[in-house]
Amino acid sequence: MLHKRVLTFSLILAFLLMGVGFLPIHGEAEIYDSVVRLHVLANSDSEEDQSLKLKVRDAILSLTVPLLEDCTSQEEALSRLDGAREDLLAAARGVISEAGRTDGVRIEMGLEDYPTRDYDGVCFPSGTYASVRVCIGAAEGQNWWCCLFPPLCLGAATVSSSRAEDACISVGFTPDQYKIITESDRPVYRVRFKLLELLG
Repeated sequence: MLHKRVLTFSLILAFLLMGVGFLPIHGEAEIYDSVVRLHVLANSDSEEDQSLKLKVRDAILSLTVPLLEDCTSQEEALSRLDGAREDLLAAARGVISEAGRTDGVRIEMGLEDYPTRDYDGVCFPSGTYASVRVCIGAAEGQNWWCCLFPPLCLGAATVSSSRAEDACISVGFTPDQYKIITESDRPVYRVRFKLLELLG
């Protein structure tokens, strides 16, 4: 009986020690405190609603890209975004009205859970991020995600890898943190991010 308990304990301990290698240890946690994500939710999954979502996204980005261009911290970016909330709402409402629609729209700022997301070679780990949520109508359709700060999204496209690195380093990412999100020399991080998602 004692032998079985020792064996069970040893197996659990070995599993836990192996798991430590998959947990965030080289600056991943600081990434959560360095970026602002954008989340645009369509009214529904209809083709018309999805098209409207992308037009609203473009209107929002046309304001946020220049607004955040010379920001150097998440705190500064959030302050500017909060100050421009009415302008962002007006831009979204304008697009909706132009489309002949009467959907309501709201902009929420706060913390939001995100899954692991890839943006053309930049992979952000799952976790809780500062987020700007643009909710159109019932906000029950497929959504669109991107990174507002550092500015890595330009409408349907993302910035080039060299520009993405410059943007991240300029707002305080260390070279190691940038390597984490690009997985340039540590492919194990994708496994770590997935494990964190499974652990909730």
